[in-house]
Amino acid sequence: MGLQIDSCVAQHIGDRSEQQDRAAIFPHSKRRGMLVAVLADGMGGHTGGAMAAEQVIMKARDNFEVFAPAVESPRDLLKGVIDEAHVVIKLTRFTSEKEPHSTACVLLMQAGRVDWAYCGDSRIYHFRGDKLVQRTTDHSFVEEMTRQGKLTPEQARRHPQKNLLLHCLGSTREPRCDFGDALELTDGDSFLLCSDGLWAYFTDEELGGVLSVNTAREAAEILVQRARDRGRPTGDNLSLVILKLVDPDARQREQMRRMNELRNHPLAAKLGLTTDPDKRRKQ
Repeated sequence: MGLQIDSCVAQHIGDRSEQQDRAAIFPHSKRRGMLVAVLADGMGGHTGGAMAAEQVIMKARDNFEVFAPAVESPRDLLKGVIDEAHVVIKLTRFTSEKEPHSTACVLLMQAGRVDWAYCGDSRIYHFRGDKLVQRTTDHSFVEEMTRQGKLTPEQARRHPQKNLLLHCLGSTREPRCDFGDALELTDGDSFLLCSDGLWAYFTDEELGGVLSVNTAREAAEILVQRARDRGRPTGDNLSLVILKLVDPDARQREQMRRMNELRNHPLAAKLGLTTDPDKRRKQ
């Protein structure tokens, strides 16, 4: 049996009056085991941000539905989603009271590989067990200052311009679109897409620890609750998508190994845990 996908999407409005984040997972209607995960953090007035984020979701859904891997590369799909969403968001400026913008994270998962593209400061993390393999680099002022050594990570977290983006969808200039991939997937790999309303409250180590020992749904519940506890009373909208790769056979073998260790423990017979009938008769 191959790897299976354990997934979850979660959101919270935080302490805002409106939810302007959007997140979704779309399985391909014709290709088993292929899916796209997408997350967008909208910005711009009472309705503009939500409209912008919604455009990212719809573009990901529509483009993925007609994706043809035989003639189209993963990068073609991902870049098309971001570029086309950018154009549509720019057009919605005419029906919104404030210029709408959005971040975008789009991840394509198929057999044996994962590809992604993003723009803005919403993040994609790849963990193996509890260890960080890679994460996206924010298109933000503080991330650039940190990269140049002008700010420490702690200073960046507290900087008054920590929310200033250098690139996003809907701006007057063409958005920057960066790419990443993971080509050797294994049991225990996890992918987390999340808005800054979530990742701002966690270290990489804490995120990896939560993801590695919980199901996708359990991890989502834990992360949302901790973010809310730490963010009140000024918490932003928060959204996340979790994709965990699980090998059921490997998990079953591990459970059997642990059970055998327990049964062979010196105290097992006294506790009635042994399955050896001779040992049971001696109790």
